[in-house]
Amino acid sequence: TGNLKTPLNSSNFSLWLLNNIPFYRQGLSPLLQGLEIGMAHGYLLFGPFALLGPQRNSDQGNLFGFLSAAGLVIILTICLTIYGGVSFKKEWRSEFLTYATANPDVPAALKTNSGWNQFTVAFLVGGIGGAFFAYQVYDHLDVLKTILSGNI
Repeated sequence: TGNLKTPLNSSNFSLWLLNNIPFYRQGLSPLLQGLEIGMAHGYLLFGPFALLGPQRNSDQGNLFGFLSAAGLVIILTICLTIYGGVSFKKEWRSEFLTYATANPDVPAALKTNSGWNQFTVAFLVGGIGGAFFAYQVYDHLDVLKTILSGNI
Protein backbone atom coordinates (compact mmCIF):
# COMPACT_ATOMS: atom_id res chain seq x y z
CA THR A 1 0.00 0.00 0.00
CA GLY A 2 2.07 2.86 -1.27
CA ASN A 3 1.15 6.48 -1.50
CA LEU A 4 3.32 9.05 -3.18
CA LYS A 5 2.71 12.31 -1.35
CA THR A 6 2.61 15.29 -3.62
CA PRO A 7 1.78 18.93 -2.88
CA LEU A 8 -1.57 18.35 -4.57
CA ASN A 9 -2.77 15.34 -2.59
CA SER A 10 -1.26 16.15 0.80
CA SER A 11 -1.45 19.92 1.16
CA ASN A 12 -3.59 21.47 3.87
CA PHE A 13 -5.78 23.14 1.27
CA SER A 14 -6.48 19.85 -0.53
CA LEU A 15 -7.32 18.10 2.73
CA TRP A 16 -9.56 20.99 3.81
CA LEU A 17 -11.33 20.94 0.44
CA LEU A 18 -11.92 17.18 0.54
CA ASN A 19 -13.18 17.32 4.13
CA ASN A 20 -15.77 19.92 3.13
CA ILE A 21 -17.41 18.10 0.25
CA PRO A 22 -20.88 16.95 1.33
CA PHE A 23 -20.05 13.23 1.43
CA TYR A 24 -17.37 13.66 4.11
CA ARG A 25 -18.79 16.69 5.94
CA GLN A 26 -19.57 15.85 9.54
CA GLY A 27 -22.88 16.88 11.05
CA LEU A 28 -25.03 16.44 7.93
CA SER A 29 -27.73 13.81 7.81
CA PRO A 30 -27.71 11.35 4.91
CA LEU A 31 -30.77 13.14 3.51
CA LEU A 32 -28.99 16.49 3.35
CA GLN A 33 -25.83 14.91 1.95
CA GLY A 34 -27.75 13.14 -0.81
CA LEU A 35 -29.83 16.21 -1.59
CA GLU A 36 -26.80 18.48 -1.92
CA ILE A 37 -24.83 16.02 -4.04
CA GLY A 38 -27.87 15.25 -6.20
CA MET A 39 -28.65 18.92 -6.83
CA ALA A 40 -25.09 19.58 -7.95
CA HIS A 41 -25.11 16.57 -10.29
CA GLY A 42 -28.51 17.35 -11.80
CA TYR A 43 -27.68 21.02 -12.31
CA LEU A 44 -24.35 20.28 -13.97
CA LEU A 45 -25.61 17.41 -16.14
CA PHE A 46 -28.25 19.55 -17.83
CA GLY A 47 -25.77 21.73 -19.72
CA PRO A 48 -23.92 19.12 -21.77
CA PHE A 49 -27.13 17.39 -22.79
CA ALA A 50 -28.97 20.59 -23.71
CA LEU A 51 -26.12 22.48 -25.36
CA LEU A 52 -24.16 19.65 -26.96
CA GLY A 53 -26.84 17.04 -27.60
CA PRO A 54 -28.27 16.15 -31.01
CA GLN A 55 -31.38 18.31 -30.42
CA ARG A 56 -29.41 21.43 -29.42
CA ASN A 57 -30.71 23.58 -32.29
CA SER A 58 -34.35 22.54 -32.02
CA ASP A 59 -37.10 24.18 -30.03
CA GLN A 60 -37.20 21.21 -27.67
CA GLY A 61 -33.44 21.07 -27.06
CA ASN A 62 -33.74 22.29 -23.48
CA LEU A 63 -36.51 19.81 -22.71
CA PHE A 64 -34.45 16.95 -24.11
CA GLY A 65 -31.50 18.16 -22.05
CA PHE A 66 -33.64 18.05 -18.91
CA LEU A 67 -35.03 14.60 -19.72
CA SER A 68 -31.56 13.25 -20.51
CA ALA A 69 -30.11 14.65 -17.31
CA ALA A 70 -33.02 13.21 -15.31
CA GLY A 71 -32.52 9.84 -17.02
CA LEU A 72 -28.83 9.81 -16.11
CA VAL A 73 -29.67 10.75 -12.52
CA ILE A 74 -32.06 7.78 -12.42
CA ILE A 75 -29.33 5.48 -13.75
CA LEU A 76 -26.90 6.82 -11.13
CA THR A 77 -29.54 6.26 -8.44
CA ILE A 78 -29.92 2.65 -9.54
CA CYS A 79 -26.13 2.27 -9.29
CA LEU A 80 -26.17 3.76 -5.78
CA THR A 81 -28.95 1.37 -4.80
CA ILE A 82 -27.03 -1.64 -6.11
CA TYR A 83 -23.87 -0.51 -4.29
CA GLY A 84 -25.80 -0.05 -1.05
CA GLY A 85 -27.54 -3.40 -1.40
CA VAL A 86 -24.26 -5.21 -1.85
CA SER A 87 -22.19 -3.26 0.67
CA PHE A 88 -24.61 -3.00 3.58
CA LYS A 89 -26.57 -6.26 3.85
CA LYS A 90 -28.35 -5.41 7.10
CA GLU A 91 -26.18 -3.15 9.18
CA TRP A 92 -22.49 -2.34 9.33
CA ARG A 93 -20.24 -5.35 9.97
CA SER A 94 -16.57 -4.79 10.66
CA GLU A 95 -15.45 -8.01 8.94
CA PHE A 96 -17.05 -7.02 5.60
CA LEU A 97 -15.03 -4.01 4.49
CA THR A 98 -15.96 -1.75 1.61
CA TYR A 99 -14.69 1.73 0.84
CA ALA A 100 -17.47 3.34 2.84
CA THR A 101 -17.04 1.05 5.85
CA ALA A 102 -13.24 0.97 5.88
CA ASN A 103 -12.66 4.70 5.40
CA PRO A 104 -12.70 6.47 8.76
CA ASP A 105 -13.70 9.78 7.16
CA VAL A 106 -17.09 8.53 5.99
CA PRO A 107 -19.77 9.54 8.53
CA ALA A 108 -21.21 6.67 10.56
CA ALA A 109 -24.76 7.35 9.32
CA LEU A 110 -23.73 6.36 5.78
CA LYS A 111 -22.29 3.05 6.94
CA THR A 112 -25.72 1.52 7.49
CA ASN A 113 -28.33 0.24 5.08
CA SER A 114 -30.98 2.73 6.20
CA GLY A 115 -28.55 5.66 6.04
CA TRP A 116 -27.43 4.70 2.54
CA ASN A 117 -31.05 4.33 1.40
CA GLN A 118 -31.83 7.83 2.70
CA PHE A 119 -28.79 9.15 0.85
CA THR A 120 -29.89 7.44 -2.36
CA VAL A 121 -33.48 8.71 -2.25
CA ALA A 122 -32.31 12.24 -1.49
CA PHE A 123 -29.81 12.00 -4.37
CA LEU A 124 -32.66 11.13 -6.74
CA VAL A 125 -34.86 14.00 -5.55
CA GLY A 126 -31.98 16.48 -5.58
CA GLY A 127 -30.72 15.33 -8.97
CA ILE A 128 -34.04 15.67 -10.73
CA GLY A 129 -34.72 18.93 -8.90
CA GLY A 130 -31.32 20.32 -9.89
CA ALA A 131 -31.84 19.37 -13.53
CA PHE A 132 -35.32 20.93 -13.49
CA PHE A 133 -33.98 24.13 -11.94
CA ALA A 134 -31.25 24.37 -14.59
CA TYR A 135 -33.88 23.74 -17.28
CA GLN A 136 -36.08 26.52 -15.92
CA VAL A 137 -33.20 28.98 -15.63
CA TYR A 138 -31.92 28.31 -19.13
CA ASP A 139 -35.37 28.17 -20.71
CA HIS A 140 -36.34 31.53 -19.19
CA LEU A 141 -32.98 33.24 -19.64
CA ASP A 142 -34.56 36.15 -21.53
CA VAL A 143 -36.83 36.93 -18.57
CA LEU A 144 -33.87 36.83 -16.18
CA LYS A 145 -31.85 39.16 -18.43
CA THR A 146 -34.75 41.61 -18.50
CA ILE A 147 -35.06 41.55 -14.72
CA LEU A 148 -31.33 41.96 -14.14
CA SER A 149 -31.02 44.81 -16.63
CA GLY A 150 -33.80 46.75 -14.85
CA ASN A 151 -36.11 46.98 -17.85
CA ILE A 152 -39.11 45.56 -16.06
